[in-house]
Amino acid sequence: MEKTITSTSERLYEKRWLALAVLCTAQFMVIMDTSIIGVALPAIQKSLNYTASELQWIFNAYVIVFGGILLLGGKLSDLLGPKKIFMWGFAILALASLLTGLSWNESSMNVGRALQGFGSALIAPSALTLLLTIFRDPKELGKAFGFWGAAAAAGGSAGVFLGGVLTEYLSWRWTFFINLPLAAIVMLAGAGLLIKGNTRKSKIDYLGALLITSAMILLVYTLIMVEKNGWTSFTSLLLFGITFLLLVLFVILQKNIKTPLLPLSIFKVPNLTVGNIIMLLMAGAWIPLWFYLNLYLQQILEYSAFNSGLALLPMTIAIMILMVGVTGKLMAKFGFKKVLVSGLIALTLSLLLFSTVPVEGNFMVHVLGASLLGAAGMSLAYIPGTIAAISGAKPEESGLASGIVNTTYQLGSAIGLAIVVVIATSTTNTEIAEGVLNKEALNSGFRAAFQSAAVISSIGAALAFLGIKTIK
Repeated sequence: MEKTITSTSERLYEKRWLALAVLCTAQFMVIMDTSIIGVALPAIQKSLNYTASELQWIFNAYVIVFGGILLLGGKLSDLLGPKKIFMWGFAILALASLLTGLSWNESSMNVGRALQGFGSALIAPSALTLLLTIFRDPKELGKAFGFWGAAAAAGGSAGVFLGGVLTEYLSWRWTFFINLPLAAIVMLAGAGLLIKGNTRKSKIDYLGALLITSAMILLVYTLIMVEKNGWTSFTSLLLFGITFLLLVLFVILQKNIKTPLLPLSIFKVPNLTVGNIIMLLMAGAWIPLWFYLNLYLQQILEYSAFNSGLALLPMTIAIMILMVGVTGKLMAKFGFKKVLVSGLIALTLSLLLFSTVPVEGNFMVHVLGASLLGAAGMSLAYIPGTIAAISGAKPEESGLASGIVNTTYQLGSAIGLAIVVVIATSTTNTEIAEGVLNKEALNSGFRAAFQSAAVISSIGAALAFLGIKTIK
C-alpha cells in the first residue's frame, strides 16, 4: 500500500530547482570521493606504509562496498522513502570521512573507505529516485538530468584538482575532511527542500545483499593475493571456490524468495546482459588508467601532488565538456552502438599510447595527448554503454536496470584494478630480481598495467560491435 505525498511535499515541488542543487551536490560528492584520492595515493602510501599491491585497497574498499550495497540501497529507498535513506547515507558518509581522515594505519583507512562506500551506496539511488519524483515534466526532467550529468563530471574534475591542492598545501587527510562541511550543507538544505517521497511495504532481502557483497569482497581479495599465493595454490583455489559457492547461493536465493534483491527475469531484457559485461570491461580498463597515470606522474616523472593534479585537469575537464555537450548529439545522429564502439576504440588507443611511456617522459609528448584521447573515449563510451544496458527495460524495470548497471561498473572497477595490479607488480618484481634499476622496473610495471588495461578495453569494443543490438 503506497502512502500519498502530503500537501507539504506538494508545496516543495515549487522549490524543485533548489532541491536539484542539493541532489547535484550529492552526486558531485559521490563521484569526487572516487577521484579525489588519486593524487593523494603516494602520500598516503608513504604515511601509512602501504605496499604497492595493497595500495589499491584505498580505492577498492570504497567501490566494492559501494557496488555491493547499491541494489540494497535502492530497495531501502523504495521501502522506507528516498529522503530518509538519503539523509542516513550522508550521516554515514560524514562519520566515515572523519574516521578515514584520522586513519592511523592501513586497517583504519580501509574500514573508513568501506564505510564511505556504504554511505554513498545509500545516497546514489535515493538521490536519483528523488530527482525522478520531483521532476514530472519530461522537458524539465531532461534538463535536470543534464545538470545531474554535469555534476558527476564536475565531481571527477574537481576531485583531481582538489586532491592535488589539499595534499600539497595541507595534508592528504583533508581529501577526506572536506566531506564534513559539504555533508553538513547538504543535510541542512535537504531537510527543508527534499520531499519524503513514496514508501511501500515489502520484505528486504538482507541475506541476498550479504551474499553478493561478500562474494565481491572475497573475489577481489583473492585476486589481490594471487601475486603472493599464485593462481593455482591451495589458498587461491579455496578462495575462488568459496566465492563461486557464495554466488551460487545468491542465485538460488533469488530464484526462491518472493521479494528478491535481484529478480533474475530482468536479464531477459534485450542488451542488458551484454551491456553490463561491456560496462564491467569499460570500468576495468578506465580505472587502472586513472590509477597508474597518477602513480606515473608522481613516482616516475616526480611531479608534486599539486602539479600532478594540474596535469590531470585537462583530461577531466574534457570529460565534463564532452559528456554534457557532445555525446548526446552524436548518439542522436549515429545511434548509441556506433558511439559506444568508437569510444571504446579510442580508450584502447589511449592505453596503448600510455603503454609506451619512458622513464624520462615528457608531459606534452607522452601524457597530454594520450590523456585527452582517453577522456574522449570514456566520454563517448560511458553514456551509450549505460543506455545499451537499460534501453530495453520496461518502465517498471528501469530502476532495477539502472541499479544493476551501477553495480556492474563498480564491480568492474575493483576486479579490473585487482588483476592489473597483479600483472604490474609481478612485472616490476621480476625485473628487480633480474637486476634492473628500481625506477626502470617500476615503470615497466606501469607499462604492463596500461597494456593489460588496453586488452580489457579492446575486448569491450569487440563485444559492443558484435553483441549490442539496436533497439527499434
